[in-house]
Amino acid sequence: MKTILSSQTMDIPEGVKVKVNAKIFEVEGPRGKLTRNFKHLNLDFQILDGGRKLRVEAWFGSRKTMAAIRTAISHVQNLITGVTKGYRYKMRFVYAHFPINASIGGSNSSIEIRNFLGEKKVRKVDMLDGVTILRSEKVKDELILDGNDIELVSRSAALINQKCHVKNKDIRKFLDGIYVSEKGTIAEE
Repeated sequence: MKTILSSQTMDIPEGVKVKVNAKIFEVEGPRGKLTRNFKHLNLDFQILDGGRKLRVEAWFGSRKTMAAIRTAISHVQNLITGVTKGYRYKMRFVYAHFPINASIGGSNSSIEIRNFLGEKKVRKVDMLDGVTILRSEKVKDELILDGNDIELVSRSAALINQKCHVKNKDIRKFLDGIYVSEKGTIAEE
């Protein structure tokens, strides 16, 4: 049975402007501006109360369409958190014998990984747009990835993780690599 109308509303915090034009969201806050396209979803978006509330509606929706309502709200909340607090992922080097060397170049937008498992090959990973990478001063063998868009920050972390994948060996024994150790917002620190 189809539900005639299902909707959810969310509050938009102070200091954040949200614009919707043909299912393309523009969220502007103190840390910058993010856009996201929701054209693939069969939902209606409305800004209410002079830009203080967002309502997402689905008419005659199936189960998947109903689930998409909450998904869309979660994505918008991630955009709002990104432009107010920003996202920070911390990654740690793990090695048993050969210490991993990493040098950050290109105005904090790329990393070169050397001596992984004693290999001579240099692995270079470019960060996605809007993501900066730093070495932690306090903690040894730690990388810090900062950015406003959670998807770009997490994908950049995944690219680093995938570059240090151990091949042709038992990964239960060879645990060397660079792994995400902590996820959070920049404003917490």
